[in-house]
Amino acid sequence: MGSCKLAFSLVCFLNLTICHIVCAQNSRQNYLNAHNVARGRVGIRGMVWNTSLAAYARNYATRRMRDCNLVHSGGPYGENLAKGSGRFTGTAAVNLWVAEKSYYDYNTNACAYGHECRHYTQVVWRDSVQLGCARARCANSRWWFVICNYYPCGNYAGQIPY
Repeated sequence: MGSCKLAFSLVCFLNLTICHIVCAQNSRQNYLNAHNVARGRVGIRGMVWNTSLAAYARNYATRRMRDCNLVHSGGPYGENLAKGSGRFTGTAAVNLWVAEKSYYDYNTNACAYGHECRHYTQVVWRDSVQLGCARARCANSRWWFVICNYYPCGNYAGQIPY
């Protein structure tokens, strides 16, 4: 009986530890931290969480669960999408977007040929100060769908992000 309780306790501890590592990287604070670190690096103020944006993101992520296609919602907000397999977290998605910085040239406000930078520029768009994100497991898959919405939206052609 004692060894059964010990084994059960160990399993519970391991599950909580794994959830703490993986789940914590999907909390609103983790989304905010990942965005605000990138924004701080270019000298702009951090974002704040907006529950309406998060609800919008959650609703759209739920709709995308069936096919997991990276199709924008067409809504009134700025938006970044990502998907990944395994333990793909919200923080990992933001880090993918921020990694595009290496292709962005602030002086010319252009992206290196053949590369994408608009996810990064949305993360650091000076006027986008509110954030809401969500993550959903894609149906019958190991994939995860991540969406972040921004208010006000950014990425206007010809304008610099910060």
